[in-house]
Amino acid sequence: MTDIYISSDNILSPVGLTTAENFSQLKQQVSGIELHDDHAVSDQPFMASLFSDASGFNDQAANNYTKFEKLLIASISDALAKTDISPTHHKTVLIISSTKGNISLLEKADMSDSLAERISLTSSARLVAGHFGFSSKPVVISNACISGILAILTAMRLLQSGQYDHAVVAGADVISKFVLSGFQSFQAISQAACKPFDAARDGINLGEGAGTVILTSNKAHSSGIRVTGGSVSNDANHISGPSRTGEELNLAITKAMLMAGLAAGDIDFISAHGTATLFNDEMEAKAITLAGLQAVPVNSLKGYYGHTLGAAGLIESIISIQSMKENLVIPTRGFEHLGVTQPINICTTLYSSSLNNCLKTASGFGGCNAAMLFSKQ
Repeated sequence: MTDIYISSDNILSPVGLTTAENFSQLKQQVSGIELHDDHAVSDQPFMASLFSDASGFNDQAANNYTKFEKLLIASISDALAKTDISPTHHKTVLIISSTKGNISLLEKADMSDSLAERISLTSSARLVAGHFGFSSKPVVISNACISGILAILTAMRLLQSGQYDHAVVAGADVISKFVLSGFQSFQAISQAACKPFDAARDGINLGEGAGTVILTSNKAHSSGIRVTGGSVSNDANHISGPSRTGEELNLAITKAMLMAGLAAGDIDFISAHGTATLFNDEMEAKAITLAGLQAVPVNSLKGYYGHTLGAAGLIESIISIQSMKENLVIPTRGFEHLGVTQPINICTTLYSSSLNNCLKTASGFGGCNAAMLFSKQ
């Protein structure tokens, strides 16, 4: 099977504007989550990781791009600047990952045919592709909170099939009143900084961000990390509640490991979804245990970024890739006391070790689950 390599990447978040800046801040346990009192987003103060007005991404008049599209463009631009892969080459594909895209435009105008077109993710994908001169038709992945990992898996499959040589995978989401109120209606938002896997966890914080990873089947473009396996599954359990057994996420994990040719003892750390909701964290702990990985160091990055929705799988994968490069696992911010029934190994301090294989997991509404494996060459 064709080997797939990571060529370059970018993270654009309130924590930092490059992957290096983000990782440096996370090593110092700097979080983007803070209290916001913005009545345009919520009638009540809320905890979230949001870009400030000074960041420039809120100027939606520039070039007729929305904040969502400007985040994608800025992230892709930085990733492309660190590789000589050309977006205009006919064997380079653009894949966009998002859950909500420009949905906030509904808050500012009545629905019309033109607004419906502007809100569509395909419209944003075409604009972003046109900005960089992609000659191939862009691909849109929108499957709840596994969108970012599923986008990487889709890219891997397209490259292994020979349809393309390179894939630019970018994801972003913006937090608006529409998005926040949806999670508030589920009573899923914590009034404090989130606590993944902790006994006192009571919900998520949301976050804005963008991430880009460029994949290639040409080893000459590699930065030293391969995408070695991936799989998805579905609980078929409930539209918003995850499986109570973890069996379905375990299925995705074990299939990804089989594809990568790795056993449980080969996995050096796990970057979990770790939303800090009661049911998600419990389900993930069960899945990790079913896979025989309960002794492997686990972290969640939600305490730094909040839940960045369609960007989460990308941002957290990129941090995992950087972790392998620097042989450092970032601790789980907000965690103090184990609050799941399975004794999994939550990373609480900056952990230094030889890291060769990382498992990244995600789950989302509709019962979707995903697992990806990244390995050093």
